[in-house]
Amino acid sequence: MNRNTAYLAASAVAAALAIGALSGAAQAQSKTEKCFGVAKAGKNDCQTATSSCAGTSKKDGQTDAWLAVPTGTCVKIVGGSLESKKS
Repeated sequence: MNRNTAYLAASAVAAALAIGALSGAAQAQSKTEKCFGVAKAGKNDCQTATSSCAGTSKKDGQTDAWLAVPTGTCVKIVGGSLESKKS
């Protein structure tokens, strides 16, 4: 096997592995949902209406701050909502 053939084979294997990893990540994302109103102060997963960073919620149960939870779990948590509300 010459050098070009070996390079092409290695590239094909790397591409196949990358595609598999990306599809697995997409599946993992679809198994979670944003649950608003359940994060403790400073423990939210992402932005709120008033800030652009994770970990910046100002109070427990802030209704515009969210955590990623397994799909179907949010509606079972007291105070949890699938939609943001104004704080």
